[in-house]
Amino acid sequence: MTSKIQFLLSMIIFGTIGVFVRYIDLSSSEIALVRGFIGSLFLTAVIFIMKKKISWAIVKVNAVVIVLSSIALGGNWIFFFEAIKHTTIANATLSYYFAPVIVLMLAPVVLKEKLSAKKIICIAVAMLGMLLIVGNGRVSTSGVDDLIGIGYGLLAAVLYASLMLLNKFIKNMDGLATTVLQLGTATILLVPYVFFTEGFGILEVSSSSIPFILILGIGHTGIGFLLFFSGMQKLKGQSIAALSYADPITSLVISIMILQEQTTFVQLLGGALLLGSTFVSENNSLQFRKRLKPVN
Repeated sequence: MTSKIQFLLSMIIFGTIGVFVRYIDLSSSEIALVRGFIGSLFLTAVIFIMKKKISWAIVKVNAVVIVLSSIALGGNWIFFFEAIKHTTIANATLSYYFAPVIVLMLAPVVLKEKLSAKKIICIAVAMLGMLLIVGNGRVSTSGVDDLIGIGYGLLAAVLYASLMLLNKFIKNMDGLATTVLQLGTATILLVPYVFFTEGFGILEVSSSSIPFILILGIGHTGIGFLLFFSGMQKLKGQSIAALSYADPITSLVISIMILQEQTTFVQLLGGALLLGSTFVSENNSLQFRKRLKPVN
């Protein structure tokens, strides 16, 4: 399997997450917990089979950043799943993909990167696109619920951006090892959170939800991340940037064509402005490689 196909498949897999989350009869935090648990077990087994070694001395050096990024990862999933429950998959996905714009805005402060005129224009265009999505969408249930869903998507985007920025401070660790540690740590941290907020109704999950939980944990997390890292190793930054948009496009196609969720032309225009501006802003392949970490 070529690198491009591997990477493209990972993006398509990530793009189908919303459909499966809809059929899991658990709260968003419980879904995040079981996903992290199953995914971390799967990828730990992969690392063991591949005989990859993780230096615990390096892990110790990066411990604080790993914990903070794991908190961002768990929170990101919770808010994204909550967005899916309140609004259309298209709205949830597009608001979630505002994250790269947040990174652009924070990079001068956090990473001391220069904010060029080109990036300023891209930020402005992306914000216009987001306004079109929020202000001109036709709602599926009620206007309030739709806006709440978009709000959750934007909160997920903030945490996604935080995760991307924090990952820039993790030193001397490859992406797969970092992801396994983040998944495992996020799972451990989610256990007390779920216990005090939801109880452990997770143990009484309906039998109809179990297949979707397994697909989410093994397929979207384990296999999806494995294909992602296997594929991106031999790809150039520009190819990664272009192919990564298969994720939101897949979500939009599923939302509009398969689930037939109502989406207006203005929303689609806003989505095109948002996604297009983030694509144009990524003009440095090395920078993009370091920034891109899958959290879907």
